[in-house]
Amino acid sequence: MNNFHNGWKAFSCFFSAEYCQNFLKTCYLKNNIANPDAKSYENCYSFLYYLEHGQIYYQQAEKSPLIIKPILLFYGLVHLVKACILTIDPAYPESTAVLAHGVSTRKRKKQNYLFFQDEVKIQKNGLFPYMSEKMFHMKHLEGEKIVMEDLLQLIPELNDLFLFHENKRTFERIHKDGDQFIISESVLDFYHMTRNRFKEFLTVKMGRNIEFFEEGIRFKLQHGVSNAILLKFNLDGGCWAFPLQKNQLFHFPELLIHYLLLYNLSMIARYETEWWSELTKMMPNRDYPFIESFLQITQKKGPFLIYQYLTQSQAKSSI
Repeated sequence: MNNFHNGWKAFSCFFSAEYCQNFLKTCYLKNNIANPDAKSYENCYSFLYYLEHGQIYYQQAEKSPLIIKPILLFYGLVHLVKACILTIDPAYPESTAVLAHGVSTRKRKKQNYLFFQDEVKIQKNGLFPYMSEKMFHMKHLEGEKIVMEDLLQLIPELNDLFLFHENKRTFERIHKDGDQFIISESVLDFYHMTRNRFKEFLTVKMGRNIEFFEEGIRFKLQHGVSNAILLKFNLDGGCWAFPLQKNQLFHFPELLIHYLLLYNLSMIARYETEWWSELTKMMPNRDYPFIESFLQITQKKGPFLIYQYLTQSQAKSSI
């Protein structure tokens, strides 16, 4: 995970059409896609430009005031996601149906609106369901309503803020001993499970590639962490973490979580001018520190998650 320590400099290798063509060809070969030479040639500049445009949005967001930051970060992430999709779907976009956001939100906020309680609804068509299926093999999400508090609790870097504001831990740090992961047995209290039941739970959720050891909850992932969806990397702490709040979303890849939060915040920044302005100026409740902290986190974490996906894409084939 340390190969992203230089931030956007890690993407420098992609700003070469020749490299991008070879990179895409490797991805297409791994995924058994027909005509990899021709398709990688056709897509190399689209792939490069998606990354370049995404980078520009993120760099402008870093210099921009909070009031417009969510809009820039959301569209930056959208461009980076489209680059990822091109590594597995050389025909993207085949139709206009996949170009919408794929998520909707309430058009008018109710009186005494709180961001924590707000919801977004997943649509049948659009970028979100498309990326969920193509990148993470997740289907049948249409109609699901997602609560913002549930999403925020799945950002590992927000653990300390939840502890300060609500006296609630949302993640347990995972320690490493060589190639072994060690989870404190205190997680058993959060999950209301015995050690053996918890081991069964991990095996079901993270696949059959887990080897357990005698001492405590100690295990090894035989094929790395790319498919261990429950484990989240805390970029601030430089460590792996395990979610303690078990909700309907805790199996969601973190990239999807960032997309949903940024989508809603970008819609609020554009269309809920009065509420958004009051939040950023008056800081009336816990919404402000969590939103402001998340925007700081996602500014680095979004590109980090994209970079990890791209670097792993050469080493894996489609399921």
